[in-house]
Amino acid sequence: MTLASLTHATRADMAKPAEPSARFRDLAAAEWIKIRSLRSTFIAYGTTALAVLAFNLGQAYDTYNYWTARTAADRAQFIADGIPLQHAFNTNAALIMMLALGAIGAFTIVSEHSTGTIRTTFAAVPARSAVMAAKAAVLAAITTVYGLLLAAASFFGTQAILGARDAGVGIDHPGALRVLLASALLAPVCALTGFALGALIRQTATTMIASVTVLVFLPIALTDGRYWSALLGHAQPYQAWLRLAEPPSIPPQFGWTETGAWTVYAVWVVVAAGLAVVCVRRRDQ
Repeated sequence: MTLASLTHATRADMAKPAEPSARFRDLAAAEWIKIRSLRSTFIAYGTTALAVLAFNLGQAYDTYNYWTARTAADRAQFIADGIPLQHAFNTNAALIMMLALGAIGAFTIVSEHSTGTIRTTFAAVPARSAVMAAKAAVLAAITTVYGLLLAAASFFGTQAILGARDAGVGIDHPGALRVLLASALLAPVCALTGFALGALIRQTATTMIASVTVLVFLPIALTDGRYWSALLGHAQPYQAWLRLAEPPSIPPQFGWTETGAWTVYAVWVVVAAGLAVVCVRRRDQ
């Protein structure tokens, strides 16, 4: 090849238009394909749903079974105290969902680090922040829909069981929609928290321990007995859910508002997604 022909070929290569960068919707579509192509995804979500429904419907059935043993005054007080809404999504079901969704969110990114496929992803799309943002967006969308379906199934299922004893309430009952939404949105909050911890830690066992500690152990350890403990406790997703879903039978010493609880949800989502996007820029892979 002569110098002239080499120069001509070089100029031709330079004249070729650069390949366009990957669009966000393309990255999101790729992440959706990854998630739905894994059998473990359906097993994890399905098992979690069965466990949550078992706790909620089981408690409602227990109340149904022993309803005739209650006095008339107890039956009236049952509805007046908002207990049907507690049955719609009880604390055991909420804790199970928090643990499971935190693990699912963490596995979304940790699995790619453990198998090394994250290197291939970043080689194909060097814009790491965009990749992580797409992962977070798809995870948030899936878990939000999942949470809504699960919360709705729990609510209408439990109220149908209680309604057979004239103890159920409808979705138009005061506080019912709040309980349903708070329980549903707990899913994406926990999933994104696990996702952020997975992006930061990258090791399966350590990430799972951190997820359980942050989502469950820490809010349980913090009490309302002291101001700073109450303040930190109220900033946790679990206690925010309690504020929105549980009837306040005993007002806490350091009270807080429903708006504050919703704000906790929003802050955890933004911070978790932001942490996952930012931390990947400062890593080698």
